[in-house]
Amino acid sequence: MASDELQTHAVGWKWATLTVRWVLGLIFLMAGWWKCFSLTPLGHAQRFFLDSFKDTWIPEWLLYAFGLSIPVIELLAGALICLGFRKREAYIALGAIMVVVTYGHLLLEPLFSTTGHIFPRLVLLVFVWVAPPQYDVFSLDWWLERRRRPPSSP
Repeated sequence: MASDELQTHAVGWKWATLTVRWVLGLIFLMAGWWKCFSLTPLGHAQRFFLDSFKDTWIPEWLLYAFGLSIPVIELLAGALICLGFRKREAYIALGAIMVVVTYGHLLLEPLFSTTGHIFPRLVLLVFVWVAPPQYDVFSLDWWLERRRRPPSSP
């Protein structure tokens, strides 16, 4: 590839990474916002965990733990992803939530279709997680890393 083509390719990656990161962040931020401030974490635990999984092998204390913590984690991780701050930790947290949610749906309905709820979020998450870090230049992590590095000599 010629230098101009490489530069155009890099610019495309930078904007794509920013766009996908913000879409993913907003999806989880707004889900967490609704679950924290409209439904409340206790309401989320009751509605989506205790009522749904009471006849499964999962102990009540674990249902409470997941039901209360998921809204807060979604809210915080979504905000962190939008800001581009501590992205790795946020991606890991959301990846864990995706595994829990997928297992829960499949426990209740073994042939549950993941195409409408889970798969789109997973694709966005994987994209930003594996996107080359040098292209995520519109993030606090990138900015902080640049400030920490000593200036390069000519």
